Amino acid sequence: MICNLSKLSENDLKEINQLETEIKTPLLAFSCHDIQSAILTDDALSKVEILEKKLRISLLAVNS
Repeated sequence: MICNLSKLSENDLKEINQLETEIKTPLLAFSCHDIQSAILTDDALSKVEILEKKLRISLLAVNS
């Protein structure tokens, strides 16, 4: 499973903002998706890791 920040409607944002005000705490909204990660060769994994370090991000290989 992988999660990312949710895309919210204006109405959703209003409701979240109201709750944040009420509980006095910021909230982050995430949407999660079931995915299957790909199995990589050692060479492919090494290339992914090199790019992750270069770009300072995390990459996830998935089955298409």
